[in-house]
Amino acid sequence: MDQTEMFEAERPRLLGIASRVLGDHAEAEDVVQQAWLRLDRAASRDGSPDGAGGIDNLAAWLTTVTTRLCLDRLRARTPVPVEDIELAETAPDPADDVALADTVGIALQAVIDRLSPRERVAFVLHDSFAFEFATIAAVLDTTPAAARKLASRARAKVAQPAPEDALADWEVVDAFMAAAREGDFERLLQLLAPDAVVGADEAAILAGTPAAIEGRDEVAAFFNGSAHSALAVFVGDRPASAWFLRGEAKVVFDFAVDDGRVTAITFRAEPAVLARVVRRSGGEPK
Repeated sequence: MDQTEMFEAERPRLLGIASRVLGDHAEAEDVVQQAWLRLDRAASRDGSPDGAGGIDNLAAWLTTVTTRLCLDRLRARTPVPVEDIELAETAPDPADDVALADTVGIALQAVIDRLSPRERVAFVLHDSFAFEFATIAAVLDTTPAAARKLASRARAKVAQPAPEDALADWEVVDAFMAAAREGDFERLLQLLAPDAVVGADEAAILAGTPAAIEGRDEVAAFFNGSAHSALAVFVGDRPASAWFLRGEAKVVFDFAVDDGRVTAITFRAEPAVLARVVRRSGGEPK
């Protein structure tokens, strides 16, 4: 198996790690491509006939390179000092057996985003991909005890976010729309209140939106795989989403959010409402 074949065999796994660590599939693909370029350079320098640059364990090498590239990007996003880690308690953490990451819904991605880069890497590698702490420690250039502490602290923040980590309404709205575009029915259900409803004003109904939908399952089914042309907006001071045509908002998806869940979505197309639409990036106007 030549170098390209070996890398392609590892690509899906590397892409999975990078996507979970970064929370951005496109950025993850870029990181994995960078890992390939580094492998290619290593092989060129070494001139090894096996095409792997004399690397003894290619899977481990690629994991380390990919994860460190992710770590660099996280640090560039969040230039905060790395906190000191208390290492007095080095006994095994019973919670290490609990893999929370696979059950974390898209709405909690915002909480994960607020972890420090090292916490995030330790949490994802251990809880999502079952890496041992010795391996995580090598990636982070620290000790296994410190890696364990990082993962444990991150897990606690994800499982019981502090009040300041409560999701803002715009985060819930954006998480819902992302799940709709991705066709992630289960995550849509997680983000909807049991009695969630959809309504519409007269102008929106004339534009082709449904007049009413009732119930979490029905609302999730309607949005599942849809809203590809919707963009994040404010309507006044409320975070919302809107369908645009030729640069103009045509229908607003006006959200009501309570305690981190969507309770109602109202389609609005009245000119007075559309006139108040402002594009936004996250929680800030563009």
